[in-house]
Amino acid sequence: MLSRLADTLVPAFGRLSVTTHTGAHLAPGSIIAANHTSLADPAVVLAALRRLGVEPVVMAAAGLWRIPVLGPLLVREGHIPVRRGHRSAADALDLAEAALERGRLVLMYAEGGIPARPDAGEAAPGAFRSGLARLAERTGAPVVPLGQAGARRVTSGSAAKQIAGLATAPLRRPGLHVHVGAPVGLTGDSAARTRQARRAVTEAWRTAAAHLDGPAALAA
Repeated sequence: MLSRLADTLVPAFGRLSVTTHTGAHLAPGSIIAANHTSLADPAVVLAALRRLGVEPVVMAAAGLWRIPVLGPLLVREGHIPVRRGHRSAADALDLAEAALERGRLVLMYAEGGIPARPDAGEAAPGAFRSGLARLAERTGAPVVPLGQAGARRVTSGSAAKQIAGLATAPLRRPGLHVHVGAPVGLTGDSAARTRQARRAVTEAWRTAAAHLDGPAALAA
């Protein structure tokens, strides 16, 4: 339902387009690694993936599970809460491993948060946390890099700017683009694997941003 809802709502807030690399393959049991720039980008990514026939399990901040209506929906659909800085944070990797073993695709945001910037511009992904590399090493799952651009045009900045962005997006209809790259097999120690994943996601983001007009394309 979450993917269907995103696929229904996102076109009302912007013009979504999707591309895939020639070697892209969203095989069952893959980890999808996406860049995180805005509160809007999970919906953009889910809508894009549904167009490609994929409805992933999402790893997301545990605070979302406390939101009325959304929380019970996340529980029912088996999405995975991540309690950063809590002793139970490792439980999220166990749940993700189990989902991959069942053949589900798992969507994760290795940056671990949204950049604290007031502007709506594009920028390369920030530093990755180690969770993605550890999950890939534990499971042997391929990592599919996904880049999204344009979501900050829907909502970004202060709380007031985010509300204003959401309210005006249906009129502005900003361009949104998602690009799915070819799967990568991470190798080496945790630090090396993390660097490889970040490079792959950054390249996917550059491709996505280049499909947008104006400053977003120039940023790439």
